[in-house]
Amino acid sequence: MSQQEFNQALIELEPNLERFAYSLTANQEDARDLLQETYLKALTYKDKFEANTNIKAWTFTIMKNTFINNYRKSVKQNTTIDGSPNQFLLNSKPDTYGPDSMYSHSEISKKINELDDDFRIPFQMHTSGYKYKEIAEKLNLKIGTVKSRIFFSRQKLMNSLKDYQ
Repeated sequence: MSQQEFNQALIELEPNLERFAYSLTANQEDARDLLQETYLKALTYKDKFEANTNIKAWTFTIMKNTFINNYRKSVKQNTTIDGSPNQFLLNSKPDTYGPDSMYSHSEISKKINELDDDFRIPFQMHTSGYKYKEIAEKLNLKIGTVKSRIFFSRQKLMNSLKDYQ
């Protein structure tokens, strides 16, 4: 395939590639950027394209892989390293645990301690890192009972700390 035929085939694919890019990104500007990056890679690696094969599938694969690589790169850039036990800070809402937060740690602990023992103990074990199965074995309960008690503990705490959410 000559350079001119290759370029013409890419131009003819533009509407299809644009739709596919939009389906991946759900944003018109990002779709145009992805399309442009796909064209750049297709032209750069033209020598990797084998004649008499499906140029549409080849180009769509470039676009899909480019999108995946960009997504992975953006996830890595947004990753926060957390040195606290159980990744407490990483999993918390931003600005939730500052001096101006609605509830202090002691107030939350007080609400947890107000729960009935049947709910409080499995909940505290779970937040301490025990797995459901371990909690069930230690408390001689069925695993479903443990899961429901932890779920209901969360519900009770959310209701008692409504302003906190």
